[in-house]
Amino acid sequence: MEEKFKIEIISPDKGIFSGEIKEAVIPCFEGQATILKDHIPLITFLRPGLVEIENDKKFYVEDGTVEFSNNNLLILSTSVQNIKYIDQKKINLMLKDAKEKISSNQISDKQKYILNYKIETLEQISL
Repeated sequence: MEEKFKIEIISPDKGIFSGEIKEAVIPCFEGQATILKDHIPLITFLRPGLVEIENDKKFYVEDGTVEFSNNNLLILSTSVQNIKYIDQKKINLMLKDAKEKISSNQISDKQKYILNYKIETLEQISL
């Protein structure tokens, strides 16, 4: 029996990834979620982190939405990027910007929560 399901990762200007996979791990506000075939229907929001597909494809996201139903996973994000194509200079700039914002007293706890995940993920990518 085939254990695969369909996935599409889409940004506003283009499709990022499409195919049939066995597993995806997504960074949700509720925590990391692993999606397998026949997962219960799901609609949720992405937080900064890595979308990992079958342990060999990784995509950095800062925000977006996820919908899973009828063995179709749809990820919509304005910030999705394949980590293979993010250079160290860009990571360093993004880290610097996030660290400056988080040190400000002018941001909410929610913004600090999101920025902490962004910094943690960018530091993980830059290793």
